[in-house]
Amino acid sequence: MIRDDIKAATITAMKAGEKDRTAALRQISAKIKDRDIEERTSGKVIPDDELVVSVLQKMAKQRRESIDMYVSGGRDELAAVERAELAVIEEFLPQMMDEAATRAAIESIKAETGASSIKDMGTVMAELKARHGAVLDGKLASGLVKAALS
Repeated sequence: MIRDDIKAATITAMKAGEKDRTAALRQISAKIKDRDIEERTSGKVIPDDELVVSVLQKMAKQRRESIDMYVSGGRDELAAVERAELAVIEEFLPQMMDEAATRAAIESIKAETGASSIKDMGTVMAELKARHGAVLDGKLASGLVKAALS
């Protein structure tokens, strides 16, 4: 399980004296615990790895946005910190689908659902997320679905 890998990596980083990596791993663990609490109160049951991957994806997206903002604002030292955290987060994320695999999945879903116009974009995106949610780059997929249905 990904959660166990994160715990083991935290212990290893602490023993090695890697303060920045340890801080990033602890931050990941804290976000996962926050999400656990949210799920407990909502009554939904989500498989553990799926929950952890969704937390990691959200954290990675936040880091990418921060990097863009820091670079455009001329704050390269802060961007470097965010890049280091992003690298740690991405270690635990499953390999994302590449563009070719995403296109193939879109074409398959288009054929199955009979989607032909931009009005069907929601249907295609929902099916893509249901089948490939953990390894799907939503931004890439959205652009490709839009292009395929135009």
